Amino acid sequence: MENIDWGNLPFGYFKTDYNVRCYWKNGEWGKLEISTSEYVNLHIAATCLHYGQEAFEGMKVFRGKDGKIRVFRWEENAKRMQTSADGIMMAKVPEELFFEALTTAVKKNEKYIPPYGTGASLYVRPLLIGSGPQVGVKPAEEYMFMIFVGPVGPYFKEGFKPVNIQLVRDYDRAAPQGTGHIKVGGNYAASLRPADRAKKDGFASVLFLDAKENKYIDEAGPANFFGIKDNTYITPKSQTILPSITNKSLVQIAKDMGMKIERRPVPVEELETFEEAGACGTAAIISPIGKIVDQQTGKVYEFAKDKAGPVSTKLYETLRGIQEGVLPDKHNWNLIIE
Repeated sequence: MENIDWGNLPFGYFKTDYNVRCYWKNGEWGKLEISTSEYVNLHIAATCLHYGQEAFEGMKVFRGKDGKIRVFRWEENAKRMQTSADGIMMAKVPEELFFEALTTAVKKNEKYIPPYGTGASLYVRPLLIGSGPQVGVKPAEEYMFMIFVGPVGPYFKEGFKPVNIQLVRDYDRAAPQGTGHIKVGGNYAASLRPADRAKKDGFASVLFLDAKENKYIDEAGPANFFGIKDNTYITPKSQTILPSITNKSLVQIAKDMGMKIERRPVPVEELETFEEAGACGTAAIISPIGKIVDQQTGKVYEFAKDKAGPVSTKLYETLRGIQEGVLPDKHNWNLIIE
């Protein structure tokens, strides 16, 4: 294997040795297959290509200080993929199949799990697509489930340092009664143009407002938003926000720290009152927000300069410590793969 500079890995695709695949045909899932190919053969009329029948997950695997391999809260990812499948009428992946595919993909590519202390991890991408052909707008009759993995560095190049975010009002990520609450590709396609503009303007990501009234905080690009004030962890509540497993975990950690929790609509004006703010998700864990700039009005909301605030830092270090086996896993979130 090539020498990998674990400490300087980007967050991107990295070719590994194996991936796993499984097919749903005639109303049932087949046996798991192991492949060395990076490509899939698809029917020209596959519904994933025409009607967006596609859902995915993002997970991380860590090598702990004790050398053990840990997967974080895989059951939550399996359940969320089932919810996504149900939302766009795809065959659901049973938890047992998800578990078998996950552990097989990780074990077959074990040499690509970054060593403890490098700041890197093994990213796991489960993917479910409509592979059966349809020309009329209707669900496929065949589906394909895959998992590939690869080592990654921090999602934002800044790592755990404050990033600047652009608040956008002229784009919507998802419709109020649409697919914002499930992890499907169309939501991400809708975010590409505003995210590209934000990067050209010098920002790390975007912050969307709700599509109905355009006055409440929604998603922070590819992550959930949270704010800290008065010993309270506040995160938006909305049908258009993807339920983040990282956010759910941070809520529990905040409770363990003795903080109050508020999950509710957060008006954009409330940004002025937060002591700290952050974006959270599997890829970044926590990206502390330095400032948010309203793209339309130019108004600036500042939270941090050179380093994250004390609460965000403690939340990040606690979650990362649990994932890497440095801190006690009292909520039994980790699966140890032998």
